[in-house]
Amino acid sequence: MEKYNREEFEEAIVNIGRVTKVVKGGRRFRFTALVVVGNKKGLVGFGFGKAKEVPDAIKKSVDDAFKNIVKVNIKGSTIAHDIEVKYNASRILLRPASEGTGVIAGGATRPVLELAGIKDILTKSLGSNNPANVVRATMKALKMIKS
Repeated sequence: MEKYNREEFEEAIVNIGRVTKVVKGGRRFRFTALVVVGNKKGLVGFGFGKAKEVPDAIKKSVDDAFKNIVKVNIKGSTIAHDIEVKYNASRILLRPASEGTGVIAGGATRPVLELAGIKDILTKSLGSNNPANVVRATMKALKMIKS
């Protein structure tokens, strides 16, 4: 496990969920946070955290994100080839795009690609749009890209 300089990484909050547990005295709320961190130079990771308060959940998820950072092979401002990956019920299709296209991605895919440092790409999210699974599918796809 490498030690990363946290100053050069940016973070993006993908999703904050409120989880309710019903107990005798009423409802107990907890929060889950899904966060993506990246340095826009080919390193990106995501983390999941749960806590009683939102800031604590975010802090935990950022710590978790630094534990699973992956290196992405970027070719210029895009990726080297088409790739389609399935994670649980989420499928993600990534296609290289010409210079100046921009990041054409929706929902949970966009922050992952932007923080990885990819500037031109076409994506399509198929199947489930659960943010956690979409982020995992995107990360899996980026890991599998060969330079």
